[in-house]
Amino acid sequence: MPDNTGSTVVTAEEIRSRVRELAKAHDPATTDPVEFLGHRFDAGLAWVHFPVGCGGLAAPRALQQVVERELAAAGAKPANPFRNPIGLGMGAPTVAVHGTEEQRTRLLRPLWTGEEVWCQLFSEPGAGSDLAGLATRAVRDGEDWVVNGQKVWTSFAHKSRWAMLLARTDPDLPKHQGLTYFFLDMTLPGVEVRPLRQATGQAEFNEVFLTDVRIPDTMRADEVGKGWAVSNTTLMNERVAIGGGESPREGGAIGPVAALWRERPEVRTGGLHDRVMRAWVEAEVARLANERIRQQLAAGKPGPEGSAAKMSFARINQDTTRLWLELTGEEGLTYDDWSMRRVDLGGSDGGRSAGYYYLRAKGNSIEGGTSEILRGVIADRVLELPREPRTDTKLPWKEIPR
Repeated sequence: MPDNTGSTVVTAEEIRSRVRELAKAHDPATTDPVEFLGHRFDAGLAWVHFPVGCGGLAAPRALQQVVERELAAAGAKPANPFRNPIGLGMGAPTVAVHGTEEQRTRLLRPLWTGEEVWCQLFSEPGAGSDLAGLATRAVRDGEDWVVNGQKVWTSFAHKSRWAMLLARTDPDLPKHQGLTYFFLDMTLPGVEVRPLRQATGQAEFNEVFLTDVRIPDTMRADEVGKGWAVSNTTLMNERVAIGGGESPREGGAIGPVAALWRERPEVRTGGLHDRVMRAWVEAEVARLANERIRQQLAAGKPGPEGSAAKMSFARINQDTTRLWLELTGEEGLTYDDWSMRRVDLGGSDGGRSAGYYYLRAKGNSIEGGTSEILRGVIADRVLELPREPRTDTKLPWKEIPR
């Protein structure tokens, strides 16, 4: 139905009708899951708030819940976010906001179906918390950009077809102004991926070396020099994806802790009772706060509140896994599997020992923005406190000591 501006407003009933038509034409019980996701994209039911032709209907974001409920009623399995977590959580919204029409057409559908996995090439050995200080260079050569540099802590790079790449295109400008954002085809010559083994034994992350990689200018996101603004779209979505995900009551690490407390009375003490209760309450408060953030997302784009959610998640998860380890007593001294292995897509680490989750949680306060940096974001953008004086934001990047 048209509104008073002449544009079309999609209603919940129209969404229901589209879902029924989709399920009738492509029975979710018998259609190949990837094929069904493709049909869902074509029907505008992937992300209803995305533009028409990009997996959406330019509808209010809140109507996505209608899609999910109707699909569940039709017998469709929930779309697994782990099939392409970086792409779905960060790549898609970045392409939708900053990509050209050609980029959206080429990239979004296979991203949604999981046929093309994405990763994020931001952090470097000398530029993690200070992302804007990165040194990977992209130099214009005709219709291409020639890229040289090293990225690190890249999740799923060994599985990825595409990467979100932030590179320096003008070292004569201050560090935030000389950056440009690209969508990099990971199959291009000169891209090398090496595993990074963690304390858990897994190689969940990678380091990526870029040697004379030629990226067509057609795969540049937004304007030259606008990379910092584009990267903020990615980062705001990343923090919501890490810290603000939907979870049932007693979801996450608090679930095994609560179950252990209920099922094994021999581990109970007065002091531990207080800690378990505090952990349970904090987990529930965080869950309800994340629900509020998702409701805010339904009305617009993610803001700095996602930084608070991500920082809170890191602290609570680390505290809860430490408590879980203590509750297991001497069992917590054992570790189930030290073998080096690559992390795959589409699954989870459910069933691993308390020791695994304790070790893995150590990375929560680093990945997706360190807790120290996020405190600065909250101070600046939420609490509006005076900023600390800085000189490195005004100097040309090439003059900053490194």
